[in-house]
Amino acid sequence: MRIIGVDTGGTFTDFVVWEQGSLRVHKLLSTPDAPEQAILRGIAELNLAPGGLTLIHGSTVATNAVLEGKGVRTLFITNRGFGDLLTIGRQARRDLYDLQPPPVPPPVPSELCWEIGGRLAADGSLVEPLTAEDLAELRRAVARLQPEAVAINLLFSYLDEGPERAIAAALPAGLFVSRSSEVLPVAGEYERGIATWLNAWVGPLVAGYLGRLCCALPGARVSVMQSSGETVAAEQAAEQAVRLLLSGPAGGLVGARFAAGQSGQERLLSFDMGGTSTDVALIEGVPQLTREGRIGGYPVAVPMVDMHTIGAGGGSIARLDAGGLLLVGPESAGADPGPACYGRGGREPTVTDANLVLGRLRPERFLGGRMPLATEAARRALRRLAQRMGCGLEEAAAGVVAVANEHMARALRVISVERGVDPRGHTLVSFGGAGGLHVCALAEALGMRRALVPVHAGVLSALGMLVTRPGRLLTRTWLCALETLDGAEVNRQLEALAEQGAASLAAEGVERGYLEAVFTLDLRYRGQAYTLNVPWLGRSATLEAFHARHEQRYGHRLDLPVELVNLRVTLAAPATAVTLAAVPSQASPMGQAHVHGFSAPVPLVDRAALGVGAPLLGPAVITDAHATTWLAPGWIARRDDAGNLQLERD
Repeated sequence: MRIIGVDTGGTFTDFVVWEQGSLRVHKLLSTPDAPEQAILRGIAELNLAPGGLTLIHGSTVATNAVLEGKGVRTLFITNRGFGDLLTIGRQARRDLYDLQPPPVPPPVPSELCWEIGGRLAADGSLVEPLTAEDLAELRRAVARLQPEAVAINLLFSYLDEGPERAIAAALPAGLFVSRSSEVLPVAGEYERGIATWLNAWVGPLVAGYLGRLCCALPGARVSVMQSSGETVAAEQAAEQAVRLLLSGPAGGLVGARFAAGQSGQERLLSFDMGGTSTDVALIEGVPQLTREGRIGGYPVAVPMVDMHTIGAGGGSIARLDAGGLLLVGPESAGADPGPACYGRGGREPTVTDANLVLGRLRPERFLGGRMPLATEAARRALRRLAQRMGCGLEEAAAGVVAVANEHMARALRVISVERGVDPRGHTLVSFGGAGGLHVCALAEALGMRRALVPVHAGVLSALGMLVTRPGRLLTRTWLCALETLDGAEVNRQLEALAEQGAASLAAEGVERGYLEAVFTLDLRYRGQAYTLNVPWLGRSATLEAFHARHEQRYGHRLDLPVELVNLRVTLAAPATAVTLAAVPSQASPMGQAHVHGFSAPVPLVDRAALGVGAPLLGPAVITDAHATTWLAPGWIARRDDAGNLQLERD
């Protein structure tokens, strides 16, 4: 069995290969304009033939298209009187007290919003029929407007998908068509409409990219990570583009949970710092999911990992604003030209340049020595900033790192302290190419005493792809009072939903007998707008579980009827059995590094030279083939049996 996990980031593309019971890792610069080029180059450099290869991929194509506003020309079809649905939204202001907010362009221009019949009432009865003339007029409009994709979002389509199917059947062949009754069959016409439009808007781009990748890898089986942390075959992924918006970061959370679990850690704050951005999340046993995520300002109601992302990475550019204040990010030098120290023409100072100037990053050991860094280029970039700041070179570099640390510490507080979680009881798991350089400072900022830098931390998201389970998350709205429901009927509805997912997975070659199903319900008290998700345990036990969950979350329970809103089914097949065999200690002489702020050189240690359980006291610089860890003063590092670095404050 040959399986390769690939994570395409804004700066680097990471590879982890599982073959004959052992892991191989690789890393190279991304090719943002054509991400598949870096993937194909990496596979060639790893000497892997496509035939018989299984590739699990974290893609940023859909994410980048949404963030950059570069989707295809899309026609939005809805019922008469609702053409402005996506423009009006929930009428929520981005800045509540801004009396003169800048105008925001609508998601879909008015000329591409088409109104039609086929309207249903809340009970599923027909309010306005879909006529032959409606369909004929629609075909004429499509011929005139020439869209590349179509999004169909009719009212209450989750009750009866017939009208949406009829509209889709009347459209010309070759159009990319998304139906809300298929993309997100739940209540809430605005959220359902946005999800359906996003799916159509970026779907052709995802389909084209995956098609090129699969054609270039004949005989390979290609899967893509979904935002919820399960994989889907590439052939089906293009139809579910909206479920790929957090594809890469989801792999990171799966990898963090897997690696930390090898060291017996389950309550985690994860911190993934790459070249372009930083993702943080709370993991208590399993990664948490949310249906209230946002991408590029749009609500995305499909299930996705619950994380907070900021524009702070190793490539984040440092500059002064008009008032002389030091800013770091969100602009990034990316992969081309990259930070100044990459020697590819970059001139702006970045966080990576600052770490190099401070001595925490070793130029001769970057990427295991395969990509030596240009120290003098970094110093020139920082020197220009230091002159504008009126301070020394190293002081400017330290300021850049301090500002970046504060951005990331604030993000960690958002997903912990602001949610009532005390981070001091958790372990900070740091990964990504740049994470180890900042882990001690961030743990100190949150009062945490434990941190963990996993083995293969520099490519952990790619490792997460390998240990991810093929699966599906299915949802359907069923509004009714839970107390009046027959438990057997709830089981029948959940089983029917599970059958849809099992059929989809069977098309990927996943046998039904290996699937694990989890049934949950979205419940609320009558009159509430938001729901809580609880396991289906039978009517009485589920009701009690909901009351207890509500009391835990909000501090009280109510004597009101409980409403069932959505049925949810999670299906998952077994993951690939990957083991993190302890890397044997390798004799390596301890070097020295001159680090700013210390009068004497600090130890420079190859991570592979650390004996299992042997303590290393900070300050020290710990390097491996794909990442560097700065062990700050007052911290002790020990390598455990799994190869992870366990850090503890003295």
